[in-house]
Parts: sequence; C-alpha cells; structure tokens
Amino acid sequence: MRIGIIGAGALGTLFGYRLARDNDVSMLERRPEAVTAIRSHGLAISAGTERRAVVISSTPRDLFASQILFIFVRATDTMRALRPFVNELDPSCVIVSLQNGIQNEDAVKAALGGNVALVIGATTESALTVAPGTAEPVGDGTTIVGPGGASPEVCARVARLLSDAGMTASVAYDIRPHLWGKLIANAAINPVAALLDRPNGIILEEPNAGELARSLAEEAAAVAAAMRIALPFNDPWSYVRSIVEQTAGLQNSMLADLAQGTKTENDHINGAIVAAGRRAAVPTPYNDTMFRLIRAREAVAAAEK
Repeated sequence: MRIGIIGAGALGTLFGYRLARDNDVSMLERRPEAVTAIRSHGLAISAGTERRAVVISSTPRDLFASQILFIFVRATDTMRALRPFVNELDPSCVIVSLQNGIQNEDAVKAALGGNVALVIGATTESALTVAPGTAEPVGDGTTIVGPGGASPEVCARVARLLSDAGMTASVAYDIRPHLWGKLIANAAINPVAALLDRPNGIILEEPNAGELARSLAEEAAAVAAAMRIALPFNDPWSYVRSIVEQTAGLQNSMLADLAQGTKTENDHINGAIVAAGRRAAVPTPYNDTMFRLIRAREAVAAAEK
C-alpha cells in the first residue's frame, strides 16, 4: 500500500515505523530538523531496533498519490494540513484520523469535502519522542476505527492494515462512544498534568490532582449520558485510572505545547465538553475552569515569546 502520514511527531513516527515494514510510507513534516534526520536515518521506535526507510518531505504533493492518508497533526492544525490536498487526492484515497477530540470528522470534511472516504478512530497508542525520527512506545495501546464517511469494508481494511503491522486494532460501526471515551480521558488527564508540569502519573501520586481528574471525568461522562452516548465503560474514573497507569511516565501533548509556548488542543478537549454540555443543558464547571486555566497559560506563554 502507498501510505501517507501527515505529521512526524511521536505517534506519526510510531505508526510510520510499524506500517513501513510491509508498505511504502511517505511522511509530511514541516520541521526541517525532523526532515533531515528521517531522510538520513529513517525511523526507529527504540534503541537497538532496525531502522526503516520512508520517504520524508515538507512538500504535500509528495503524498498526493497515497492510497491511505493518516493525519497525525494536532486537531487545531487539521484544516491547515489538509488544505494543500484539496482536489489533488484520488477520490478513492482513504483518510484516517486518530486525532484527539470529537470534531475531527467535521474538520476533515470541511477541508476535503463531505464525500471523502473518512475513517475516524480512537487510539490509546502512546509514544515519547526520543529524537527526530525515533519514538519510544509507552505501554501497549489499542486502536478502534469506524466510519466517518467510509464504508464498513474500508474501515475493516484499515483495521487489518494496522493489525498486520503488529498493532491491536478493531472496528466499531458506531465510533462515537469510543471517541467520547478517549475525550473523557484526555479531559481528565491532560490539563491536570500539564498545569502541574508533570507526567501523567502525578494524577495517581497526588490526591488533590486525582480528585480533580475524577471530577472532570465524571462531569464529562454526565454530558455523554445526556447525549445518549453509551460509553464503552461503566465507571469513568476507573477508566481514566487505567489510562494513567498505562501512560504514567508520559508528558502529554498539552504539557508539551505549553512548554513550547504553542497553542494546545484545549478547544477540542475541555472546550468541546463545555460546548456539548451547554447544548445538552448539563453544567460543566470543572471542565470550564480547566478550559479557562489552559487558555490563560497559553496567553501568558504567548506574551513571553
């Protein structure tokens, strides 16, 4: 398969490495240092593993011939990243979004058109960037994909592609519960650890952090319940705890963005829960507070740049 991957961060590198074993992988990345490193040395997922060659470019046209195009940029960058692909992709090209948040289907379709063969999903795969082109997997994750415009057969083909690459993948024909499950975990974990400037494990180490994360998760689950979304777990806090245990040593993406002074995915995480709660008439004071605190940190960081 000719596979394109937009974004060579930790997850883009992890998926790119695994998919490159049996497929032709081309990656798109804006950072010159990452392009240079991957072009020279290929991809690796940990010290001592074989490196795998991929095509790396900062020019979108080098991915126009992709049969499957994975998006691994921040949800805030989806429109920008896809704009050069408008009217350039083969109509049969499958777009796969495993990004954070619940608004990615709308963003992809706004960029590429409503008839795109879109597969959306949720993944608990995690990785740390060791160096450009080298990622260290964190725990054993799973990926669930479903239709956002693509047929069930296409979704099954994407799941098989990931499984053949050594990942755990399955298909859910109603993907919304799984997207909301991941959203609840992100809303409970990411801002708390980011504001404390600590890896995710701080949520289980510090009682106040844990109590706040629990409140965020339960509040978000109440919004999902009001929207009649059957979550893939019974106890949101137990689910969040399991994700924290799996990623205890990980500095999440929101923490990384705040450290770099760049905009976070806050609008697509806590902000999305606040917006959904408003529509469902469910109060969301905890998520609203975290949304505003992260917004304030972004403003302070921007002023200091």
